Amino acid sequence: MTVELRNPVAAPAGHSKPAIADCDIHPCLANARDIMPYLSERWRRHMDSFGLLPRHGYQSGPAYPKGQPDAARRDAWPPGGRPGSDLAFMQAQHLDPNNVALGVLNVIAPAAGAAQNLDFSAAMARALNEWQVAEWTSKDSRLKASVVVPYEDAAAAAAEIAHWAGHPDFVQVLLLSRTAEPLGQRRYWPIYAAAQEAGLPVGVHAFGYGGYPVTGGGWPSFYIEEMVGHAQCCQALLTSMVIEGVFERFPRLRMVLIEAGFAWLPSLAWRLDKHWARLREETPHLTRAPSAYIRDHVWMTTQPMEEPEKRRHLGDVIGWIGADRLLFATDYPHWDFDDPEWSLPVRLEDAARRGLFLDNARALYGVG
Repeated sequence: MTVELRNPVAAPAGHSKPAIADCDIHPCLANARDIMPYLSERWRRHMDSFGLLPRHGYQSGPAYPKGQPDAARRDAWPPGGRPGSDLAFMQAQHLDPNNVALGVLNVIAPAAGAAQNLDFSAAMARALNEWQVAEWTSKDSRLKASVVVPYEDAAAAAAEIAHWAGHPDFVQVLLLSRTAEPLGQRRYWPIYAAAQEAGLPVGVHAFGYGGYPVTGGGWPSFYIEEMVGHAQCCQALLTSMVIEGVFERFPRLRMVLIEAGFAWLPSLAWRLDKHWARLREETPHLTRAPSAYIRDHVWMTTQPMEEPEKRRHLGDVIGWIGADRLLFATDYPHWDFDDPEWSLPVRLEDAARRGLFLDNARALYGVG
């Protein structure tokens, strides 16, 4: 793969932007009560009385000031609503001007899968999935949804996947990275079985509430630690899935790591391979080196993209991972939005660039 340094140049007047896939767009309820029509009477009463309580909630709102309001761009607030809550506003601000041909929706708030009440978690997941179809995918054919699942109840999650299997508006299953146990544990295997059966990739997005601090030693002090910690969480869950044998057990499973960067992947794979070579007797269920499972089963979104001072180092990282395993994402409408015009600081060969920005996602998600 040829990689060259990229010097950004302003687009000329009348310039037509190439079509792209944005694999991480966050729709949002304009108001928490907007989900009520999609809940049964029982769960509407529950929502009124208790709300959606996560497995570990903060006592008085989010712990870090930058997390509010809604971790959003200042210009992403539609009139009378919250960022990501207005389709027409999203179309005018992002989908149309950036020529988004495929937009993958990832609902991370409310975090239905992280709810303490597992029955309510399942009800909220179903409601959010129905809301995505009614308010988003049915109104703009460019948008495809991720199946929200109550992932701490694997049987219920598998049932939700089966319910939407074959629906043309859903292209992946969505989990969050901070789960109650490492994602390689067998309690989660029914989710992978159902996803494989449905032919849907499993997307794991940063965030979530597993009931524990976001580091191995307690809660961090600053928002920057929270943000950098996304990569740490994804390294841990990926290690768990590889070593526990998830990809050996489910050979057709495809996984997408969303919003955790990607430059850490080569070093993690190298370390896993080195230790596996000496400790492989411990894991006889693995028939290949860890890096082989990663190369065959794992895709990653580009946002947030690491930008080393020497840009050729980023090219080296992409070369090891493979440009065909990277999916472009903006994280719209959040504050760390990556503009497709400027976000790739290295120049790729034309085919690799088309793949990263569009073709890889179309192939993975089966969207022409």
